[in-house]
Amino acid sequence: MRLHKLRKLRHVALMAFMGLTMGLPTALISTSTASATTTTTSPTTPTTPTTPTTPTTVPAAPSGPTAGSTVTPDAQATTSSVPAYWLVSANGGVYSFGGAPFYGSAGNLALQKPIVGMAATPDGHGYWLVASDGGIFTFGDANFYGSTGAMTLNKPIIGMIAGPAGSGYVLVASDGGTFTFGTAPFYGSLGGVPLNAPISAAATTPGDTGYWFSDVKGEVSAFGRASYYGSAPAQIGSPIVGMVNAIGNGTFVGAAYPSGSYGYDVSKFNMNSPTCTTGLPPGEHNISIVEVDGSSGTAPNPCLAAEATWAGAGLNLYTFLTNNGLCSTPIGCFQQGEAAGIQAFQDAQAAGINVNVAWWIDVEGAGQYWSSSTANNAQTVAGAIAALHNTEGIPDVGVYASPGTWNSIVGNYQPAVPYWMANWLSPPSGPATCAMVPSWQSKEQLPTGPVLIVQYGDNINGADGDYAC
Repeated sequence: MRLHKLRKLRHVALMAFMGLTMGLPTALISTSTASATTTTTSPTTPTTPTTPTTPTTVPAAPSGPTAGSTVTPDAQATTSSVPAYWLVSANGGVYSFGGAPFYGSAGNLALQKPIVGMAATPDGHGYWLVASDGGIFTFGDANFYGSTGAMTLNKPIIGMIAGPAGSGYVLVASDGGTFTFGTAPFYGSLGGVPLNAPISAAATTPGDTGYWFSDVKGEVSAFGRASYYGSAPAQIGSPIVGMVNAIGNGTFVGAAYPSGSYGYDVSKFNMNSPTCTTGLPPGEHNISIVEVDGSSGTAPNPCLAAEATWAGAGLNLYTFLTNNGLCSTPIGCFQQGEAAGIQAFQDAQAAGINVNVAWWIDVEGAGQYWSSSTANNAQTVAGAIAALHNTEGIPDVGVYASPGTWNSIVGNYQPAVPYWMANWLSPPSGPATCAMVPSWQSKEQLPTGPVLIVQYGDNINGADGDYAC
């Protein structure tokens, strides 16, 4: 992109910065300091059961709304046992089904806040309940590792995730704040990021190597080694209220272009700016990716509207991100990236074009457009992704970069976002470039989302040529 054209012409004691995933710093909100002040805690572990034990017939209806459910783990099943499940109601009542043992409930307690979630221990011999203030209630062999009940939270807890081996748990708030207890790993959060919609659901990967959040609109953010496979369609009939992990084949849902599509990416350098009347590639094209800003927060493309019209239904947008001395600390660079992402979104709106399409963050030019600090550079990229995906509500925000220079700019940062890979072969070939993807992934630390597009040449009908893998 830019280089190609030049050839032609709050873990800080809030932040443990480099566990970034969907473009987010590991601790915009920490596991225990989430802008909290001390207040009274909800009661924790009750010592005796309080609602009737497992019904042998159809159970009575819960006295409050059902707040969640969990299953007894399959791994503990024997010839005389089968998977079963528990339900928990908002008042703390627990209901057992399929012969699942009853270990107790919070049904007889005067709760300060309603129960909003439940998680089972790995052996199925206990469970945790969590209230919206983060108060934790343990039963059976579930141990107490801490709670947020003694904090004043910015937003309520919406659910919990059991940690590896049952030795901890993760609490998730509706603002994306994440609180880890015991040995449950902290992979990142959205705490401190202005959200387009509240978080309503969370799930962990089967191997506890990461987790996903979804907001009520179905926009998914991935953390740790959780891969990003897409978000819900732009218009859904009802809010998203839950999510679970599943076994799949890694198919990305929502790709902008069918596999095998050809097209171009264009910028202000392609047209006769400022009149913007000539210079675009002729003929049919399915892929049409148009530059919005030519530098972080500045240099809006004067031909954006004309190029978006040329793009038609195949429009995607990209913004050229830079950090050559714009910030000097990780948190400052994250904020710089946020500001650049929001500015690009506003510039696209001002041009009167469709902004509700896939967006790409263009990262290139090590040493020319980026600082010598890979940690600061990574935070800049993370901030831009967060701004477009979580603040502006763009479902799919990916990264454009050359696999050979990505790590020299951002170090080992691997955001769980779609990847648009720039790799030119001689002779140029879209399919051959796609075939190179596994080789690059085996030797470089690249974005972990799917490689949806490759840029396979810089002079295809006078423009950069792109192909959908």
